[in-house]
Amino acid sequence: MSASSSNLSSDRKGKSRALPVDFETPSSTSPELREAHDLASHYPPARESERWTTATMWRESRRRAKADRRGWDHVLSSGVAGGVAGCVAKTAIAPLDRIKILFQTSNAEFRQFAGNPRGLVSAMSHIYRTAGVRGLFQGHSATLLRIFPYAGIKFMAYDWLESILIPTPDHRTPQRYFLAGAASGVTSVFFTYPLELLRVRLAYQTQEGERTTLRQAVRLIYREAAVATPSATSTSTVASTSATAGAAAAATAPPSAVSPFIRSLPFYPFYRGFSITILGMIPYAGVSFLTYGTLKRYLPIYLPNFAERKTTADLACGAIAGAVSQTASYPFEVVRRRMQVGGARGGGGVNWRQAVRGVYTERGGRGFWVGLSIGYLKVVPMTSISFATWQLMKRALEI
Repeated sequence: MSASSSNLSSDRKGKSRALPVDFETPSSTSPELREAHDLASHYPPARESERWTTATMWRESRRRAKADRRGWDHVLSSGVAGGVAGCVAKTAIAPLDRIKILFQTSNAEFRQFAGNPRGLVSAMSHIYRTAGVRGLFQGHSATLLRIFPYAGIKFMAYDWLESILIPTPDHRTPQRYFLAGAASGVTSVFFTYPLELLRVRLAYQTQEGERTTLRQAVRLIYREAAVATPSATSTSTVASTSATAGAAAAATAPPSAVSPFIRSLPFYPFYRGFSITILGMIPYAGVSFLTYGTLKRYLPIYLPNFAERKTTADLACGAIAGAVSQTASYPFEVVRRRMQVGGARGGGGVNWRQAVRGVYTERGGRGFWVGLSIGYLKVVPMTSISFATWQLMKRALEI
């Protein structure tokens, strides 16, 4: 009898714990409240120690991330940190990025500003007068769509490759730093290159009548694969009488110089300039991570003040890495931009030989370095902010 009374008392206590303080008894409540009362009494609450809370899951994930640098917890966290870092850095230098693209591609409207000491300020003022602040950030939406996965994959791949190639401090060699950086850069470009092409196309447009939305730009680029022969272009002209100025220019352009085999590949127009991009990415990403890793290793030794100021050290190392990598890869970037806007200028695009010849014909050897000063103004702060934000996010994510 006493055992039965004890069980009944315990059951009542469990029910009272399951109900809120202001819960009324069934005798004086509506049928809905009676039903809720019955459910609450039928399912007693779980013990606090048995609950798998969000905080517990986060702590467990951070523990695994710290214990295994090759595990998914660490790798994915590094990717998120890299994606955020890339978006922050790109937004900070978006106006400079657009002007640099206009200079590199010898846009007819902005050719007068290139090579002028005040060209940057003049070009920026011209864009502001004609299109306002939005003109300075034209194409930035496509930039953010691209940069989050691009930077996320790049930093994620680098962290993973570094854990394999440099498992201990004894394995820190320039060759390993360079290989990890170059491989991570190539991997990120492979998966995000179509978004990069869209970004350049949107930034290249300067006339009011030729500006397109992101969806229109995708359609125009996709249709450029059909621009192969004069007959094909005439057919395209008839079929697309309502096309924009960019499409009309493509329809009246000379035949494409790209081989039929390349043009037959799926989504070929979205990978214009991909080969030269890979060639340029190897020195760019490789030198960037090599310089950053080397400076990060030795800077606190020669300048002890940086040992406690981690963010300042990351900013300084990133800035120098950006300047060195930009210098090493800039000619590749100029040729790549020419290939990317080839369809926008009319025709089915240009190959890398034509792009090189075009740059040299217009400006000689100096043409491969046009816009480099703006490149420094853009890449140095961008790389500095990117590396510093990446490391800051990693510390915030406890990895």
